[in-house]
Amino acid sequence: MSWLDLPAGTGFGLDNLPYGVFSDASGRRRTGVAIGDSVLDLAAATGDDVHATGSLNAFMARGPQAWADLRARLTEWLTDDAHRARVEPHLVPRSEVTLHLPVEVADYVDFYSSQHHAENLGRMFRPDSEPLTPNWKHLPIGYHGRAGTVALSGTPVVRPNGQRKAPTDDAPTFGPSQRLDIEAEVGFVVGTPSRLGTPVPVADVADHVFGVCLVNDWSARDIQSWEYVPLGPFLGKSFLTSVSPWVVPLAALEAARVAPVRDVPLLPYLDDTGRPWGLDLTLEVRLNGELVSCPPFGLMYWTPAQQLAHMTVNGASLRTGDLFASGTVSGPGRDQRGSFIELSWGGKEPLTLSDGSTRTFLEDGDVVTITATAPGSHGGRIALGEVTGRIEPAPAL
Repeated sequence: MSWLDLPAGTGFGLDNLPYGVFSDASGRRRTGVAIGDSVLDLAAATGDDVHATGSLNAFMARGPQAWADLRARLTEWLTDDAHRARVEPHLVPRSEVTLHLPVEVADYVDFYSSQHHAENLGRMFRPDSEPLTPNWKHLPIGYHGRAGTVALSGTPVVRPNGQRKAPTDDAPTFGPSQRLDIEAEVGFVVGTPSRLGTPVPVADVADHVFGVCLVNDWSARDIQSWEYVPLGPFLGKSFLTSVSPWVVPLAALEAARVAPVRDVPLLPYLDDTGRPWGLDLTLEVRLNGELVSCPPFGLMYWTPAQQLAHMTVNGASLRTGDLFASGTVSGPGRDQRGSFIELSWGGKEPLTLSDGSTRTFLEDGDVVTITATAPGSHGGRIALGEVTGRIEPAPAL
């Protein structure tokens, strides 16, 4: 129990304690922890300058023992009434703060780890072939994204211009994307770096991954489909990737751990038998306030531990602030698909909203919000916050 008057059913209780970067009327950016409807100013409460840098990176770089020590300290402060007099003055209402990008993103990697999503796209694009490519169940497929365009939730989504070519067109055209889409994903933030040439085994994920956020990897499907052969996603992805402002510590998700179901033997470096890091998260996707999908993260085929192991098995090093994302989260039901290309089946089956309007892909003015919750250690649910974006018209060229 906390001496704080926490709102009933809050997703920001003692079993969560997510980190973010905020400012108030002073304009100074510092680290805060969300608790109920408040933010605890860690720079002021701890007196530690690491929380006054305007980024989580310096604190994350201290490593897992420092993360665990501060989490234990915060739990004691917020439960023992003896600490109330010194802690309470450093609580700021969340309604009075501005949130900022919580980490300085070093590298960004996006994976493709939902079997349902991969099979849906395979059935759309390769109807006469097996929906999964031969390598899909043997390794976590991914691509390197653009770290410089990872931005905070709420950043306007400017419709990108680019080359497009429909199968029936003789030549490509240039202009605004007509198939602008979302990808509802979960992101993992690296705190502790690794040495070049030294792989990170699946068992060491908690020694390197600081926490979890929500990701919307906005996608221009028409630009992507024309450019990605024979290499991979480029301009169809790099215009913006949105992340939620709160980073939930990996330690807060211990009660959410589940074992994925697999049907193909794994190579030893990916074998997570006995220590799986699947996570039972429930995502919700809303379009203009209307719930359109509930993707289940617990059904993901590849886990963050396996993604991290595969990402480093060739000796690639980790840096503090690296972000890697799960790829689109989708389930077997139509109402569990984490992208509009799936919800509308490539535009052939428009999604009908409650007001009678329809969507295949996103229109200017649309607002997409993704939220997620997970089981907490005390029987309730913890919140991962939200990632949202409004579609703005393409710039005139």
